Amino acid sequence: MRFFLSAILIGSLSLAALPALAQDALEPDLLDPELPLVKPVQPDGEAIQPPVGDVPIAGSTNTDRIDDLFGQLAKLADPRRAKPVADSIWSEWFRSGSPTIDLMLHWSNEAIKREDYNIAMDFLDQIVTRDPAFAEGWNRRATLHYAMDNYAKSMADIQKVLDLEPRHFGALSGMAIILERSGNKPAALAAWERALAVYPAMEEAQTNVIRLNDELAGEPT
Repeated sequence: MRFFLSAILIGSLSLAALPALAQDALEPDLLDPELPLVKPVQPDGEAIQPPVGDVPIAGSTNTDRIDDLFGQLAKLADPRRAKPVADSIWSEWFRSGSPTIDLMLHWSNEAIKREDYNIAMDFLDQIVTRDPAFAEGWNRRATLHYAMDNYAKSMADIQKVLDLEPRHFGALSGMAIILERSGNKPAALAAWERALAVYPAMEEAQTNVIRLNDELAGEPT
């Protein structure tokens, strides 16, 4: 295993601790073929994506709105009550502040639906080049790399997302999935725990934290 993990405490819920991963740390032959292919947590559909050219709520910056939503999310234990808040966070993440980037993001999403992955990748490459501070551009590209089995590139983009938005529970889920497929269950558990720290009602994270804790407890030391 050629992961280089630093600044991470296994089991810690600190949002400051992120794994520093070498970009070439993942190779196809290192991935466990027995694990099911699951997708990173992503928004459910178009309903939570603001229309192209939409603007944030008057009197509130995008950052202020997201901070307020995360404050609400942290207090909710019921998944049914938490999901609309999480969807609102996704909606805010999709707001780039640039009509051009919003349009390219829309086009990339449409291309992904058609499974025109190369076209979608072209749009996402342009997005992260035009605005490298737009976290959702990196996240969408990370998800597309994952769908195309480019796990090392997906992990590199995930790290960009988390550098910009450490609370990004979608990116944390992708990191956890790739880490587990590479055989690093402790680091995968830590990533899921970090997702739970910001989204306590996230059912995927709850399920995987329980499962990985049980599996690690049963493994020989």
